[in-house]
Formats: sequence, structure tokens, C-alpha cells
Amino acid sequence: MIRFLRLAGSLAVLSAGLLAASGAIAQPFPTRPVTLIVPFPAGGPSDALARAVAQKMAAPLGQPVVIENLGGANGVIGLAKASKAAADGYTISFGGIGTHVANLALYKKLAYDPVADFAPIGPAGAAPMLLLARADLPANDLREFGAWLAKHKDRASYGSAGVGSISHYGCVLLLSSLGQNATHVPYKGVAPAVNDLMGGQTDFMCDQTTTALPQIAGGRIKAIAVLSGTRLAQLPRAATATEGGHALDVRSWNAFFAPRGTPQPVLAKLTGALQQAVADPALRKQMEGLGVDLPAPADATPAAVAALIARGIRDDVPALKAKGQYLD
Repeated sequence: MIRFLRLAGSLAVLSAGLLAASGAIAQPFPTRPVTLIVPFPAGGPSDALARAVAQKMAAPLGQPVVIENLGGANGVIGLAKASKAAADGYTISFGGIGTHVANLALYKKLAYDPVADFAPIGPAGAAPMLLLARADLPANDLREFGAWLAKHKDRASYGSAGVGSISHYGCVLLLSSLGQNATHVPYKGVAPAVNDLMGGQTDFMCDQTTTALPQIAGGRIKAIAVLSGTRLAQLPRAATATEGGHALDVRSWNAFFAPRGTPQPVLAKLTGALQQAVADPALRKQMEGLGVDLPAPADATPAAVAALIARGIRDDVPALKAKGQYLD
């Protein structure tokens, strides 16, 4: 009888444990805050976009999205950590054309696989790249700039936010299309690169609208061209690369990712929260003023991100390998 009671008690404890585990599994995601790893320093254009969208994702998720800035090595440090996070949806990451395309050309051995290690959640916005020049550079469109560069290529220089940054990436693709070369001057961030461009220490650079528009409006630098096929409402006089005879479409796109293996229902919840975030009228107006194009909610899908990465690997990585330089 005593043995029977002990067995019954053990079974009751086991049953209670199984029921508790079952109840935990059945709880809807998320039940606690979600961490977003942003692999760039706080305060930059990518960080600003990540924070703005993440804040709007909190309401549909029912939990806050906590930003963890983990910058360094062109996003490698942050994304290496994100790629090894538990695939439960509680740690997601922010990346884009630099981290998921350009780094494939810049590193001989990348610490993460942009395709195999991540499950896309959806795109978070894109900013057109601009060809900028010092205010007194004698060129006002891409054809004039190409002619100027052909004459001055031995001493022409361009600045960037650092080797592997989107500003470096954009100018490498531009120079490849022009069939020209210039001396690259990498800086530790966009701000010092723009400062030296304004001061005439460098001749040109490629930058996102998010950081360039105020300096253009102040006349401290000039916008030579939009490095895509569509003119910008904020810069109606700046012709496009297409108008200048070059089939360039260089846009600094960004996206959200989860670790590969994250359950589909969890991914669907994250994608749905992102779609609601980018549909927010206040956020869309805020980003429009910075020249950032948020995706239409129906276009904020994992498939859209996968297509951006595939196109970049197919079209841009070969050009970067031909013109770029390895970081390791």
C-alpha cells in the first residue's frame, strides 16, 4: 500500500510538471521583452531607423523592444552574436546592405553567414545614396563629374565612414560603373568624413539622404547625383544616375532578422508587428522628411529581404571584390 501511494504521488508530480510545461509552451509569444541587436553605434542613421521602427513594434507585440547597440567591424561583432542567439524570437537583429551583402566581399572569412544563419523578418526602410562633392567642385551632374574625375583621378579623393561602410560601398560601385579610380580616405564615422568634405580636404563622397540633406540645404556641399533611377522630392535639381547614363541603384536598405530556426509562428508574429509599425502615419511622415522610404505594409515580408540579399550577392559582390579590399 505504501509503495502504491509513493508511485501515485510520483505520477502526480510528473503529471503536474508536464501540465506546467505544456502551459508554458502554449503561452503566446512574446511573454517578455524582445532584444534588438543593432550592430552599429548609437546615434547614427541606421540606429535612428532601427529605434524608430522598434518603438512602433512594441504595441502590436505587447512587449517592449529593447535596443542593444553592439557596433564594430562593419556590423560583424553584433551580427556574430545575433547569429548564435537562441532561435526563440526574443533576440532579433538589425542589418542591411552592408552587413548582409558588402561584408561578403570585404571579409575572406566572415564570422556569420548572411543567408544560412538568419531568417528574415522584413525590410525596415531604404535611403537613396547621393554622390556629394565639395561646394566648389566644377561639376553639376554625373556626366560632368565623370569628365572631371577622368582629368583628376591621380589626385582625386573621396571620404567614407570607414572601409566597408555604406558610404564606401556606394562609391566603389559608382567608380566601377564610371570605370575610374580615386583615393579612398576612410574616417571613423560619417560626421568627420562630411566635415572634411565641407572643408575641401576631400573631393567627394557617397552618403545617405538621412545625413546629407541638412548640409546640402546649407550650401556647404553639393549634390551631384542621386545614385538610383528616381529623383528625390527633397532634391528636385539633382539628376539620377540613370539620367547620367549609368544603371545604378544604390540604396541603403535595412531589415530585421531572427536566428535561423526560429519557429514560423514566432516569425509571423514579428513580421506582423513590423508591418503594423511601418504603416504608422506618424512614422512614415517622420521618415519621409529624412528621405527614408518605408516599405508598404504588404511589401514588408521575409521574401522581400531574401530578394534584396540575393540581388546584392549576384550583382554587387563581384563589383566590390574587383574594386574593394579585404579587411582580414
